[in-house]
Amino acid sequence: MNIQALFQQAVALHGQGRLVEADAIYRRLLIDTPGHFQAQYRLALLLFQQQRTAEALAQVSAALAFRADQPDALLLKGTLLASSGRREEALTDFDRVLAQKPDLLSALFNRALVLLKLERHAEAVSAFDRVLALAPDTIDAWADRGVALQHLGRMDEALASYERALEQNPNHGLAWLNRGILYKSRGDFPKARESFDKAAALMPRHAGAWRGRGSALVGLLQFDEALRSLDTALEIAPGEPDIVQERATLLEAARLFADLPAEASAAAEVWLHRAAFFQFHHRLEDALDALDQSLAGKPDHLAALILRGQVLTELDRVEDGMASYRRHAQTAYGGKPSRAPDDPPHKQRHDEEQRAYLADLGIHDDAFYLDAGARVAVAVNPANAENVARQWRETNPQIAVIDNLLTDVALEGLRRFCRASTMWRRPYRHGYLGAMPEFGFACPLLAQIADELRTVFPSVTGDHRLRLLWGFKYDSGLSGIPMHADQAAVNVNFWIAPEGANRDPASGGLMIWPVKPPPDWNFERYNIDEAGIRAFLAQEGAEAVVIPHRANRAVVFDSDLFHETDRIDFAEGYLNRRINVTMLYGRRRFHGG
Repeated sequence: MNIQALFQQAVALHGQGRLVEADAIYRRLLIDTPGHFQAQYRLALLLFQQQRTAEALAQVSAALAFRADQPDALLLKGTLLASSGRREEALTDFDRVLAQKPDLLSALFNRALVLLKLERHAEAVSAFDRVLALAPDTIDAWADRGVALQHLGRMDEALASYERALEQNPNHGLAWLNRGILYKSRGDFPKARESFDKAAALMPRHAGAWRGRGSALVGLLQFDEALRSLDTALEIAPGEPDIVQERATLLEAARLFADLPAEASAAAEVWLHRAAFFQFHHRLEDALDALDQSLAGKPDHLAALILRGQVLTELDRVEDGMASYRRHAQTAYGGKPSRAPDDPPHKQRHDEEQRAYLADLGIHDDAFYLDAGARVAVAVNPANAENVARQWRETNPQIAVIDNLLTDVALEGLRRFCRASTMWRRPYRHGYLGAMPEFGFACPLLAQIADELRTVFPSVTGDHRLRLLWGFKYDSGLSGIPMHADQAAVNVNFWIAPEGANRDPASGGLMIWPVKPPPDWNFERYNIDEAGIRAFLAQEGAEAVVIPHRANRAVVFDSDLFHETDRIDFAEGYLNRRINVTMLYGRRRFHGG
């Protein structure tokens, strides 16, 4: 059989889908006739159809060595380069094709897609317009054009482009997905949910569709259903960091908004819903605007005051955030006693001691009380800066111990605030009490300390802003906080009890394990599942770093590290109670969000 007949046989087999047989003949032809351009090009095309990208690219490049400007081969090479992530090279090949065939639709469309992937959005819009001028029914071009327009902020045009795609094909899953993203960005959660519902129904194995649906449901404060959507997304894409992060943040938001006050006005409630969504997606300025609208309609809206404190703090307006938290505490608890008949014994004992302390200060009212916690000239001792920067730089994992953290005047001011304020409202079964910002653990001095920590120790906190803080107060002989990791980037934990309070100078502080959670652990596992954590640490052969308690000592460490309170043996008496302050900076990027 001559060369041409053999080539025709290979082409026929190729057309019938008998690819293995066609492949063998193309390769035989190339051995017998090394310069056979068509055999080389057709073999590359066959390999492309089998998704053997690297081999196909090698074969088409060999074909172009014989006929450098052949448009079909250039188009195939450009397509292969684009799928391999070599987009700038692909763009060059598509331009060479279009120089010969300006109206070749496949080259125009692939070029537009590459421009979109390169985030050259204005050029991509022009390129899609050129495709649609020649073929107005190109559905994917309408859908992808919408994506480029959305990136340019031309939302109305983007929406019109998605609608045009869906008019032609109501089952275009990606168009529904991107339409949902657009409506979500506008805060129109009902329409966003409608779009994501369609996308998930059409693409049930697309993690992004379920993640988007979960986000829209968060905007509607339908937390349980949102959680189910995110769990579905994680079943499809196990361990996907962005989805893990979103799920963890959802759990945090759900805890905050589980008890929304029913008496809030409808408008205030809607603005609160919008604010929750914006904060969830780190759109903090938008969240603050929505919260101001909510509070304008209902000034004592408790959930809005808490969220406003969170948002202002993360916007680096820490003192304003503290003021919002204090306003919440005074609104929620003002005029009410801090104790209840069913409080556990260790809280009752604390409250009796605190009442005696306040009476010595001349404060006899049994109702809620917050000390002023006023600012001082300098709160954080700057003498530690160089030593702490060195510790942070030289340890791995990062742990730094800071003695004499606060100036004397700041330490005494904080002690008074923590002893006098009746904000220790949350008893924990192990024997300690918690004061959260919304309970009143918020004052100008705490804001000053949080800000100066970033100023004095910039290499430790980096660009991370204060996100969360709290205080814990302990019984003299009961246990402390069990093993966990925190939901942040950097953990600052410091102790303010007087030096003589700790009866065992070798303990009473913190135990840190220099091991991080596995990447697929969620918030419950790394923060609550103590048995699971201990089993993991035993498997890793991890040994604890023990930092004994000292007055005015801070321990700064990577929040991914597991840690727990060391054994407590403190002297009796209210002034000797162990008190620690925790400040968390930044958002967790990893390990459950």
